Amino acid sequence: MALFKVTTRARKLTNGILIEPGMSVEVATVSAVNPITANGGQAVADAFMRVYGIDLKKARALNSAYLEATRI
Repeated sequence: MALFKVTTRARKLTNGILIEPGMSVEVATVSAVNPITANGGQAVADAFMRVYGIDLKKARALNSAYLEATRI
């Protein structure tokens, strides 16, 4: 089991959703695969929805251009 800290890199305002740099969540995965790319990033999207109430898919920010994953 691996634990990742996923942090936003840049500010983005799309579809009425504002993402600020530095917003972060922790995501646990079964394998050591990057959670942004694994399973379409669903674990990351769920974590941001749970913590911030932000839908990363609707904001079109569920990719490595806007998110950085660090294994902890």
